[in-house]
Amino acid sequence: MASQPPQPPSPPAEAEPDWRQRFEERWGLRRRGVPLPPEEDPDGKRLLRLGALKKPFERNLLQSPNPEGVNIYEAAPPCPPSASQVPLDPQGNFKGWQISIEPIPEDSKQDPLSLASPRYSWRVKEQRVDLLAEGLWEALLDLYQPNITVMDWYEHSKLASSVYELHVQLLGADGTLVIGEFHHVAREHEQDLKNKNWFHVSHLFKHYGPGVRYIHFQHKTKGVETPAGFLWTRATDSSVSVQLRD
Repeated sequence: MASQPPQPPSPPAEAEPDWRQRFEERWGLRRRGVPLPPEEDPDGKRLLRLGALKKPFERNLLQSPNPEGVNIYEAAPPCPPSASQVPLDPQGNFKGWQISIEPIPEDSKQDPLSLASPRYSWRVKEQRVDLLAEGLWEALLDLYQPNITVMDWYEHSKLASSVYELHVQLLGADGTLVIGEFHHVAREHEQDLKNKNWFHVSHLFKHYGPGVRYIHFQHKTKGVETPAGFLWTRATDSSVSVQLRD
């Protein structure tokens, strides 16, 4: 029987990247006193790898931050009345957002004998950020507590005296325990005192305590149903980001 030809040697296996070193080179965690997951622990190594690949700091953790396709660098284009109270613009990208319509009876001064009475409602857009899935880890969130910044812009739509609300909650591992929160309700004077097309809202969470695992971001923009159709207020450039402290 003919002898088998010698097999070529197998190529050497590629060494797994040093995820801890990648983190250190990019973010300088050691000098900041940031606790890292234990590398000897398989789960710690997984977290290091996930964090190095996800690059969780200084980036927007929200999906589709500009769902309606408008931007703050230009005046918001005219918003033609919609034929019905549809919560989604068919030209937009609303991936990641949960959308709902919330009627506002107290704002709707409706005369049952008049078809011209406006009917107001909130267009509610919200999403939840899973911080561990985005590359952060428990010791970082519980002991170091990096800064968390939320920002948003809303349109000067002039549809009502108050056309916008922002509600952000820092939530625990069960997704319900509220550890920190921020609420902003636009007031009429904001629109009277500032002669511009877009209004900026922001908040910095810091020293919020241990246990934060999720961020729930919700903004509400007011719309009104008229005989001509449905008009609404737009929001854009929504963001949630995590920053290391120097």
